[in-house]
Amino acid sequence: MATIDANPPSGTRDFLPAEVARRERAFATIRDVFRRHGFAPLDTPAFERLEVLTGKYGEEGDQLIFKILRRGEHEASGDADLALRYDLTVPLARVVARYGSQLPTPFKRYHIAPVWRADRPGKGRYREFFQCDVDTVGSDSLLADAATLVAVADVLDSLGLSGFRVQLNSRKALAGLVESYGLPDAAETDVLVALDKLDKIGVDGVAAELRERDVPTDVVTAIADDLGSGDLDAAVRDRLAGTDRGRAGLAEVDRVLDLAGDVPGGQLVYAPVLARGLSYYTGPVFEVVHDALAVTIAAGGRYDGLIGMFQSNDVPATGGSLGIERILLLLEQQETADEAADLDAPDVVVTVMDEDGAADAVAMAQRLRGAGFSVDLEVGGGKLGKQLKRADRRGARTAVIRGADERAAGTVALKDLRSGDQTTVAESELPASLGAILGR
Repeated sequence: MATIDANPPSGTRDFLPAEVARRERAFATIRDVFRRHGFAPLDTPAFERLEVLTGKYGEEGDQLIFKILRRGEHEASGDADLALRYDLTVPLARVVARYGSQLPTPFKRYHIAPVWRADRPGKGRYREFFQCDVDTVGSDSLLADAATLVAVADVLDSLGLSGFRVQLNSRKALAGLVESYGLPDAAETDVLVALDKLDKIGVDGVAAELRERDVPTDVVTAIADDLGSGDLDAAVRDRLAGTDRGRAGLAEVDRVLDLAGDVPGGQLVYAPVLARGLSYYTGPVFEVVHDALAVTIAAGGRYDGLIGMFQSNDVPATGGSLGIERILLLLEQQETADEAADLDAPDVVVTVMDEDGAADAVAMAQRLRGAGFSVDLEVGGGKLGKQLKRADRRGARTAVIRGADERAAGTVALKDLRSGDQTTVAESELPASLGAILGR
């Protein structure tokens, strides 16, 4: 018989118990922080009509949409009419267009769910991954942008990932910057795509890409001079002062910086050439970089025109997205061995000494769960030594041992699996004794 490849599909992963526990613990923290900031949960289908997604992410994004072929009697056509969601922002726009009258204004939501991209898998890149978004729809106030930054920073700080840098800019400022070099609006995309790569390819790389995009030589020279100056912030501010759009965009940046103040756990700074790749941004944009990875772990911005693609009028909106997969990598790197072992470990394992004591063990486990402990009932059988070895391998802190003598005496043997100490306590005292060992 031919064997079936047991590997998951390329670009996807299986998550074993410890990793699932780590992810769920992080998700619980994120949900709690967003809830405390006034955001409500939202969920949408894993797939959308193809027309909902296409044309929202630019040419490159559209090429990465996972399309779903027609089904049933239409399957032979080979056409696609559905697609897996590419991100969580466009589905939000559709929901607001569909249920706007039923939603509060402003509508503040968070969404944690998988998305799919038909990317070429590589190290650290996946076709299926989770996103975690937070958005405010229906407010054109820069307070909403500042509140988004603070909420995202609060999540990172609550996860123990302090030491990050929030980089802030405005697409309006960038439009003014392009104008300041004497370029037409049609050149904006080419220039911004190149500028956004400054950290990766350097000044010479940006200049080379601008030349490849047929930007005039004198403009390339001026841009390279500004990028290579000792004070990029001052150089760009001088450029922006010469155009109305530049001044308006810079005013947005400075206002958000002032409103957000000192963000929890990190630093908020002006990033003069930060552009963000998605074409639907219209105002302030931001990225969060952590020193331990030197890559973006969160990003977002204002996208006032997106929801208008689904209805007759525009609706202002702003939001952010946590790079949850990179964040989880950071959390894993920072874990101690004990923390990793405790991720999915039960507080206590209830052993089964003999068949006559099986029902008693089930009842004991249930009573301890009712007292607030996580309890694993030993069902593997075998001698006590084997049961204790399995409990220790699972990372359990304690084990309950209750044979015929203990049942007759109304007592329980409680073993600390880390120290090896074992004591006998009255059954009624077991919860308190467990709590003392576990530090509760």
